[in-house]
Amino acid sequence: MEYFLDKVDIKDKDILYRLLQYSLFEESLNDGNEMNSEGIFEYKYFDRYFTDADRDAYFIRDKDDNKLLGFVMINTYMQKYKSGHSIAEFMVIPKYRRNKIGKRVAFECFNMYKGNWEVSPSFGSKSAYSFWNKVINEYTNNNNKYEDRIFMFNNQ
Repeated sequence: MEYFLDKVDIKDKDILYRLLQYSLFEESLNDGNEMNSEGIFEYKYFDRYFTDADRDAYFIRDKDDNKLLGFVMINTYMQKYKSGHSIAEFMVIPKYRRNKIGKRVAFECFNMYKGNWEVSPSFGSKSAYSFWNKVINEYTNNNNKYEDRIFMFNNQ
């Protein structure tokens, strides 16, 4: 399956928010995140993806029919490095997992933004850790660090 990254425009903000809800629901099994009284998983910095220059969000779409396959949200909030980029949220819709789309999207994101990277797999999720461990080790040829639940590498 071929895909492309489609930068999320403000007019599609609600679509991204709905997709993010699925991701936050899935993560809630491990991270303890709770829904509010309206059945929504809150995401404090969501609106800033449409106002701040240091945050980008992309839909992952099927090249053939433009169907949504997932999304990725990238920012410059760093926990270890002084500057760089971080995968804030990343989700491939379950139906499309296990066919290397996630790996290819991650590689493409890393290549779009050169420099320091930090990736923190969803807390407590063995599958998220396993995915990122495999992807980052392959991308960096095992030239990365994992410390305090954060993968760190530089791709310059």
